[in-house]
Amino acid sequence: MTGSSRLSPLDASFLAVETPTAHMHVGWAAMLSAPADGRLPSFSELSDHIAARVGRAPRYRQKLAPVPLGLRSPEWVDDPAFCVDRHVFRTPGPLHDTVDEVMSIPLRRDRPLWEIWICEDARHQQIGLVGKAHHCMVDGIAAVELASLLLDPTPKPPACSSQEWQAAPQPSAERLLLRGARELIGEQLDQLRGQLCALASPARAARQTASGALRVTRALSHSLRAAPASVLNTPLSPLRQLVWTQRPLEDLKAVKRRYDTTVNDVMLAAVAGAVRAYLIRRGEQPVALKAMVPVNVRSPEDVLGNHISFVFADLPCDEPDPLMRLRRVHETMSQRKRDGEPEGADLALKAAAHTPLPVQHALSRLIASPRTFNLVVSNIPGPTEPLYMLGCPLEATYPVVPLADRHALSVGMTTVRDRACFGVYADRATLPDAAGLARDIDEAIDELSARATSGARGRRSWST
Repeated sequence: MTGSSRLSPLDASFLAVETPTAHMHVGWAAMLSAPADGRLPSFSELSDHIAARVGRAPRYRQKLAPVPLGLRSPEWVDDPAFCVDRHVFRTPGPLHDTVDEVMSIPLRRDRPLWEIWICEDARHQQIGLVGKAHHCMVDGIAAVELASLLLDPTPKPPACSSQEWQAAPQPSAERLLLRGARELIGEQLDQLRGQLCALASPARAARQTASGALRVTRALSHSLRAAPASVLNTPLSPLRQLVWTQRPLEDLKAVKRRYDTTVNDVMLAAVAGAVRAYLIRRGEQPVALKAMVPVNVRSPEDVLGNHISFVFADLPCDEPDPLMRLRRVHETMSQRKRDGEPEGADLALKAAAHTPLPVQHALSRLIASPRTFNLVVSNIPGPTEPLYMLGCPLEATYPVVPLADRHALSVGMTTVRDRACFGVYADRATLPDAAGLARDIDEAIDELSARATSGARGRRSWST
């Protein structure tokens, strides 16, 4: 049996901003090739494998229990009706169509908030997996960890003993309300103790407060600066599309080494170039857009839930020169890191956790509004070593970064061994021609690679 736990304010914010046309699930589309013996595992074998593995992460057998009167955020409680058949489904494919259909439908909240769809392609000796989980349950890295939960470092999976599972009794409405009230009182006492400790050591408290306040101020200054108007920020339909491309990771690393930047900088510069090309093709004047860039603050003991902060960075779509785009991205991201803005944003989110729920929900909607940012660009580290599912090697994983209301585009990148896998996720009605963005990313990386290999060797030189 498993105990319950409450959604954190950040987790709950993803419930608050969800609408019928803005589905807050993260996800992925993965491709696996046939095992060495050439026999693809059957759907029932794959379903049984998934059923055995999700038991290692109890959250995948839990559902949300709202607290009466909305006094606190919902709790996670065991789902007595849990059955893997309500979460793992078979589809004939093709994979592209499956992803688009699955991601266009919100998750049902009367059960654990995840699904996996299995697409068998015997003709091409491949298996496609489409997974999604609600953002209140996982962030992008935890979503990758769900995929990893199903995978093994060797072709032959280790023996997995089946354990009988029984759901813990459902808490009554009265118990949920009582727990919520007790926690609320406990938080007030904790704040009081913190104030007393500050009085006992005022100099130390002042230093810590000043340092934290400076970081929060810097983070908020960029958060509150209005994003420009863009065709990417219009009312959404519920329809989604995921298009993808992949590159050798070495292509990005070569640019990184040549100009002494980071792989993340190269990815952001490539996305800026791609969006610029896309806007020009649509007859739009490209301007510098404002990107929300998630930053991992996960510690080793953190498993599920959201453990992310963010920075807001200018995406120089107005810059025609690819190296100048890279330079501007690098300078912006370096300054954000020097100023401690990810930590400042994290402190701001934690401070907001002490406000009443209606205030938290209003802040969540403000942060997720098109006034705050134009699009999300996320770099999600993936596995560096070969992984297998029932002997089938993992070839690629393309991420799905959710779209908040009035945000028609997001771009994610996940690394799988020596490959960089880009997932371009778009509202199908607002951006019906989004497929070209994957080609634009390829071309933007080609531009950077060509400049990196044609210039003089040595340390960064933005003029070559």
